[in-house]
Amino acid sequence: MDKPKIVVLGAGLGGTIAAYEINAAAKARAEVMMVSDSETYSFVPSNPWVAVRWREPEAIQVHLPPIFAKKKIGFTGVGAKRLHASEKRLELNDGTSINYDYLVISTGPDLAFDEIEGLGPHGGHTVSICQTAHASAAAEAFDRFVENPGPIVVGAAQGASCYGPAYEFALILDTELRRRKIRDKVPMTFVTAEPYIGHLGLDGVGDTKSLLESVLRERHIKWITNARVAKVEAGMMHLEEIAEGGAVARTHDLPFAFSMMLPAFRGVPAVRDIAGLTNPRGFILVDKHQRNPAFPEIFALGVCVAIPATGPTPVPVGVPKTGFMIESMGTAIAANLDMILDGKEPTAEATWNAVCLADFGDGGVAFVAQPQIPPRNVNWAASGKWVHLAKIGFEKYFLRKVRKGESEPFYEKLALHVMGIRKLRM
Repeated sequence: MDKPKIVVLGAGLGGTIAAYEINAAAKARAEVMMVSDSETYSFVPSNPWVAVRWREPEAIQVHLPPIFAKKKIGFTGVGAKRLHASEKRLELNDGTSINYDYLVISTGPDLAFDEIEGLGPHGGHTVSICQTAHASAAAEAFDRFVENPGPIVVGAAQGASCYGPAYEFALILDTELRRRKIRDKVPMTFVTAEPYIGHLGLDGVGDTKSLLESVLRERHIKWITNARVAKVEAGMMHLEEIAEGGAVARTHDLPFAFSMMLPAFRGVPAVRDIAGLTNPRGFILVDKHQRNPAFPEIFALGVCVAIPATGPTPVPVGVPKTGFMIESMGTAIAANLDMILDGKEPTAEATWNAVCLADFGDGGVAFVAQPQIPPRNVNWAASGKWVHLAKIGFEKYFLRKVRKGESEPFYEKLALHVMGIRKLRM
């Protein structure tokens, strides 16, 4: 009798670790396969460092096929063209198809630069740190910028759902410009769809509003909140500041010599517009067990998962999926597939706790939200130089996990237990 086939779609921050964990949970009762659009894993949280050449791309990347082969997990890097959910079939970009018994979607987002005229690195006028290749191109643009410095605009456009990296990059730029002794030549403005600084798509965590306002003020970075980017032209960003009720309160024309703006996210084309599977933006609908209600053989984790906003805001603001939250989703899916393979109903639920380190190059802000969506049992934020050191340590540790094919070493599990942070609801 053939073993059931579990296919993981997407070898990013969540999918790679989830594949390791699912394979360990399956205990040879199922065949596990990874479908990715690349053979290279990139540690996305380090992209802001790549964009100012504090890291080379190769330092944060891992070649995956040998690791998956060692773990006896199938692997292809040709990418998926289209999911045919009713057929339990994944059509690949090379024209072949893979049939599955269970599918775990961990694709990450499609980057919606095209929704704003002139936004983004592909034919637009702003750079990006969303992908490592984007960050590498941003580093080249930054090299040109420092030869002829001018105003900088950094932030997150309407509909964005990942605000931490925008704050990180603005403050990393500030640190790097001060090191080069040209900060005095560079007016900086932070532009965000958030209703207030430190909202983060989470309605704040602890005192992130005061912490981040204070940091921006100390670094002489002006800000505009409730901002909707109308259009970007070469060297000029056109903004609308939106009041409660949706009316335009004022407009801004911001000149820039260098700009990085995070775009809105949406589901990737391979899974978008499948009735019962996705919401109108193409994000995967899941229940409390990370399982799609219409197609119970499909699970999802990470940025591709549909999560409702924390509340109405004048400008659309998405909800972030932080690294720990994504890992908790993967752990829940592995546990649930383990139960299903034993003929049981799945019961595991991810905690969806947010644990985040936002590095500023010479300091940073850390926050813990349990659970991520208010009201919370834990709501804590702190700042200090220790955050920068912790982020470096986390980068080295996580890349080691990927290279060794580990999901959660004993010492990680012990440390999380001591801090009272759990991946699954008990």
